[in-house]
Amino acid sequence: MAIELHRGDLPDGVDFGDSVAVDTETLGLNPLRDRLCVVQLSAGDGNAHVVQLSAGAYDAPNLKKLFTDAGVSKIFHYARFDVATIRHHLGVECAPVFCTKIASKLVRTYTGDHGLSDLSAELLGIDMSKKQQQTDWGGENLSPEQLEYAASDVLYLHRMRDELQTKLVREDRLDLATACFEFLTHRVTLDLAGWSEQDIFSHK
Repeated sequence: MAIELHRGDLPDGVDFGDSVAVDTETLGLNPLRDRLCVVQLSAGDGNAHVVQLSAGAYDAPNLKKLFTDAGVSKIFHYARFDVATIRHHLGVECAPVFCTKIASKLVRTYTGDHGLSDLSAELLGIDMSKKQQQTDWGGENLSPEQLEYAASDVLYLHRMRDELQTKLVREDRLDLATACFEFLTHRVTLDLAGWSEQDIFSHK
């Protein structure tokens, strides 16, 4: 596994093919309050690119071009948060999107465990460490442990997508999943507009 660290943006010429695994690291779970510190990406080839962003320095044209490229599917786990964070801080909409958490909830209805480590263990037989999950991503220098953690969050998303997509087809729920992925842009708009905790579709 190779991890390439970049500061401020992806370098020119990085090609992820027709799909890229994406994750973000922030200072908290509120996109409106907590700044975006790191974006990690992988082509599913066992290698990762980690982009470290400084506070307020979000002029990252190569990242923005990638996120808005209609010919490149962006694979996330819990895309709702990452897409909201990217839109709020980078000012662009990620599309098209495949969310492994949504897919898991649609086909792994026999369990309530839909975390990234749960999927990794069941679908791929890989035990993922989450020791660096609660750490300060805003420092000037990322530790080797932080880099390895960031990379691990994207290295296996392509394989998870493939496994989940097979199950979606088997259960005749791929169209439903696709509709959910397309609706994410509106769910994110609601989140950023203040309706993150309210289900506007509920009876009450």
